[in-house]
Amino acid sequence: MPQVLSGRALNRATLHRQLLLERAETPALEAVRHLYGMQAQAPNPPYVGLWTRLAGFEHEELARLLRERLVVRVALMRSTIHLVTADDCLALRPLLRPMLERGLRGKGLAGLDLEELARAGRALVDERPLTFAELGRLLLERWPQRPAADLVTGVRNTVALVQVPPRGIWGVGGQPSHTSAEAWLGRPLDARPDAAQMVRRYLAAYGPATVMDIQQWSGMTRLGEVVRDMDLRHFVTEDGARLVDLPQAVLPDPETPAPVRYLSEFDNMLLSFGERTRTRIMADPYRARVFTVNGIIRATVLADGFVRGMWKVTSNRREAVLEVELFEPVTARQREDLKEEGMRLLGFVAPEARTHDVRLEP
Repeated sequence: MPQVLSGRALNRATLHRQLLLERAETPALEAVRHLYGMQAQAPNPPYVGLWTRLAGFEHEELARLLRERLVVRVALMRSTIHLVTADDCLALRPLLRPMLERGLRGKGLAGLDLEELARAGRALVDERPLTFAELGRLLLERWPQRPAADLVTGVRNTVALVQVPPRGIWGVGGQPSHTSAEAWLGRPLDARPDAAQMVRRYLAAYGPATVMDIQQWSGMTRLGEVVRDMDLRHFVTEDGARLVDLPQAVLPDPETPAPVRYLSEFDNMLLSFGERTRTRIMADPYRARVFTVNGIIRATVLADGFVRGMWKVTSNRREAVLEVELFEPVTARQREDLKEEGMRLLGFVAPEARTHDVRLEP
């Protein structure tokens, strides 16, 4: 009979692997590799995600990695933009292409040769980086009867389009421009994608996990067939969900202290688990407050390892205010820790403001 893991044991294991029990003394490149993708449809959240996980992280470290093409922003898991290492982009994109192409069903592409569209789109973005508006206009010259937005989506989901800097640089706005990963990185996509390696990497960053967790994170299906052939350790949750894990993975003591942490918008900690185990980090009654109807995943605070509220910053040159909306009471010590950590966060996200203030409600 597999060992039973309590909810608290699962929480502490995941916090440990997500570098949230203590800040890691590791370069940002290694952290991005370990985390195996940081959801990044907005430019700034990955910076906050790394700040909350790494000791001494500064904005320029990630900006430099983007400019030097060591990390990229590309549509991957769940067909959303992720920040990943260059190597992981080339390995993951071929694995995920069938999932991405399923997303084209129902689009205005019926009867269109997707390979022909992919070749045409790649030729255009390899000539020079293009915004989606520019790409759509050029594709319409060849397929004038098709909706431009659907043609662009067809290219996005069949070609590994990376968003080139300055997109992704802290504080820089504007529409992203795209080119192919192959052109940007000077290397081809992996010709032999390895689903088992993807599972191992996921477990190293998010485990222990169910097969449904891995499928929720990736957007893929039928991963049970992959997991079944792997040498993995097995557990069950208190309500009977079957978990798998790497044989030598660390499981911290469930009573390990967990410091307060500020998670960014769209943090993958909230997006990478299925229905039966997602309460390892956030109670289900809070989901409707954190996950908005228009697809925004709000920034959250952790106290004792679990989501206890949300946060946002309003700032100008004169002042920056961090507002924390708590979902439930926290201890007096946790309130003080949230204020202290919040002041450090303001120093990172709004260094130009002359005054900083942290406000907790209630």
